[in-house]
Amino acid sequence: MLEITDIVVKYGPIEAVRGVSLRVEEGEVVSVIGANGAGKTTLLGAVSGLKPPNSGHIRFRGETLGHKSPDERVKRGIAHVPQGRRIFPDTTVLGNLLIGAYTRRDSEGVQKDLEFFYQMFPILRARAGQTAGTLSGGEQQMLALCRGLMSRPKLLLLDEPSMGLAPKIVVSMFGAIRDLAVELGTAVLLAEQNVAEALRISDRGYVLETGEVVLEGTSEEIEHNPRVLEAYLGGCAPPEAGASDERR
Repeated sequence: MLEITDIVVKYGPIEAVRGVSLRVEEGEVVSVIGANGAGKTTLLGAVSGLKPPNSGHIRFRGETLGHKSPDERVKRGIAHVPQGRRIFPDTTVLGNLLIGAYTRRDSEGVQKDLEFFYQMFPILRARAGQTAGTLSGGEQQMLALCRGLMSRPKLLLLDEPSMGLAPKIVVSMFGAIRDLAVELGTAVLLAEQNVAEALRISDRGYVLETGEVVLEGTSEEIEHNPRVLEAYLGGCAPPEAGASDERR
């Protein structure tokens, strides 16, 4: 579905992403993990059109994206939930969700999706008429996730969804991401510093360090790699049950 080949993304003379190649297949959840400043946000921005690459190629569903605008990429089936959620705080919860569906013309389908997300996250139904800025951090992340999915994307880009959330909410949020991906048939490219949770719900992963992919493989392979154990998991692998239960 998504093929990234040897892309370079620069900010002035600085290469934030250097020669990165990766792929995401239909229905997969793929994680890009790494420390703050590794280039994860820049990589997702290259896919969504916010920061097109200086060189290399990005193909989506067989089409080269080139310098297509973010709006054009949304219409082709790519949705981006950015770091920090970026909801519209002075707009209602319902208004935010409908903004996510702005490219759609199937009003009946939009209403069905609203009902689906309200069932997944009842708090959004209860606060549909409330301004989004009054929600808690976890509720805002739920809203941002559902707003991204309201466009019915083939590929969802998620940038640091755990940021600023309590550990208990993080576990619940990541479980919801996996459930939604399976239910809707949406592929997910997830950029995340919370390595254990990201790998728990992913099929495959890539480790990004200073703009370069230094390791790739299945989530099981990555979470048991000595380099990852030492750098990101405190020298201990996640519990086997937690790793296997959420994955297909």
